[in-house]
Amino acid sequence: MSTMGTGRHTVSAFDEELMGVRAKIAEMGGLAEKLLDEALDAIERRDVETAEQVIASDRRLDKLEHETEELVIRTIALRAPVATDLRLLVAAMKASSTLERIGDLAKSTARRSIDLTRERPMRIAGSLVRMGRTVQRQLSDALNAYSARDSQAALAVWRRDVEIDELYNALFREMVTYMMEDPRTITLGSHCLFMAKNLERIGDHATHLAEMTWYVVEGEALTADRPRAPRGYGNEPLDEARTSDAPDEQA
Repeated sequence: MSTMGTGRHTVSAFDEELMGVRAKIAEMGGLAEKLLDEALDAIERRDVETAEQVIASDRRLDKLEHETEELVIRTIALRAPVATDLRLLVAAMKASSTLERIGDLAKSTARRSIDLTRERPMRIAGSLVRMGRTVQRQLSDALNAYSARDSQAALAVWRRDVEIDELYNALFREMVTYMMEDPRTITLGSHCLFMAKNLERIGDHATHLAEMTWYVVEGEALTADRPRAPRGYGNEPLDEARTSDAPDEQA
């Protein structure tokens, strides 16, 4: 075989590997969107079966993250990529971890929604779902920007994160007022607050995806300070999947 032929073969194999990585991220993104959508459906419809499906399906996302990580590491070791190709692979590894975390947060939200179905309906659930649908659109736009390598679309997602912060602060105030008016709702209200924080964190992860898109396309980190809503009573750092439900997330 000629040297030229070997070179073409190597380039073709590398292109296929890059396509394989992109396909893995696309599959993970689609599954993460599906889990979030179903978790919100479970809240809205008080549907235990759908919630349990989300909990079970998260394992597939965990498996895909592991497969993506292995593929990226092998590709970097074999091909020694540079410039855009290297940025793409590094971003893909970070994206897979980010999408896996989104799956964990969707699962935790679905698990807590089961507790809500055991009690009388709460009006706050509607506000929770509305916030969740905004987060869902943010995630979808971030994934579309990542897939299209569209840095301007990614920047638009990055700038909109403040809207989710504002929704979270408003929901927190509403929930605290609700619990003060009726102390019997404190336990369920606490579940709602955890779910709201999960959704706010998913919004943060969507913004992180947007930052990675910018990095891949523009060749530099997005270093400006991200617009943020003023810190409210509920805007303290609290990551649901790393707190009360952490042991269960590994089950």
